[in-house]
Amino acid sequence: MTVEVLTVGRVGVDLYPEQGGVPLAEVRTFAKSLGGTATNVAVAAARLGRRAAVLTKVGDDAFGDYVRAALTGFGVGVGHVGTAPLRTPVVFCALDPPEDPPLLFYREPLAPDLTLGTADVPWDEVADVPLLWVTGTGVSAEPGRSTQRAVLEHRGRRAHTVLDLDYRPAFWPDPGMAGREIGWMLDHVTVAVGNRVEVEVAVGTADPAEAAARLLARGVELAVVKLGAEGVLIADGDGAWTVPPHPVRVVCGLGAGDAFGGALAHGLLAGWAPPRIARYANAAGALVASRLACADAMPTAAEVEALL
Repeated sequence: MTVEVLTVGRVGVDLYPEQGGVPLAEVRTFAKSLGGTATNVAVAAARLGRRAAVLTKVGDDAFGDYVRAALTGFGVGVGHVGTAPLRTPVVFCALDPPEDPPLLFYREPLAPDLTLGTADVPWDEVADVPLLWVTGTGVSAEPGRSTQRAVLEHRGRRAHTVLDLDYRPAFWPDPGMAGREIGWMLDHVTVAVGNRVEVEVAVGTADPAEAAARLLARGVELAVVKLGAEGVLIADGDGAWTVPPHPVRVVCGLGAGDAFGGALAHGLLAGWAPPRIARYANAAGALVASRLACADAMPTAAEVEALL
């Protein structure tokens, strides 16, 4: 298939408690689901009708087989999913508080997705794909850091090149290093998206309007600052708009940002105006927040449109 959305980076298996309202130490059983920011965004875009694929690596184990099968089941291309002699990452997800559940990552000594090398990259596709999606996590360790830098340099800041700031403190020795490495990518992308914490790491302020202004000043064409229960601020060279959220009863906030990302990609490819993109992406995120699981919870276009 001719890919419209190529995401690069984190993949894993999410394990969700089947007993709610108790600490992880007291959970008896878990249910598994496909997870990982880049992976979830590809699934979200595919659910909205886009031809999506992932550039990543899994471990040489049964969970790696599960990841490939799950991606295929969601209609996401796996031709660029390699294998490393490591374990496929697993993530235990607590459900308290449901709005921002804590995560327990098992990605040591190095996650397979961070072993991407230049030999793994489909260079022609990286240059030509209509939308390329990279993440802050992708530069948290070598050799993935150098590879993702090379990918962005090869891409040449073609629209649409999207950076999901995706700051996870557990993956970095300190915020300063994260800010430097993620900040480097801002000069090579056309769209940047993150929450208040993530933009503060990237550009030094958590104030949404100022953060958006700083992102635009770096040459980013579209800045998106997610505000949680307050909605989202989206800005380009013509103005800035704050779009309110869709109130829902939150079951699990995990994956809502990735649903937002897949919808953002869909809207960019459709050529929508920024406020329309933000409203649509907010609705997609709200639907996932009202459900349990990440990839499995991604909405269809009909579901998003019904909520809108």
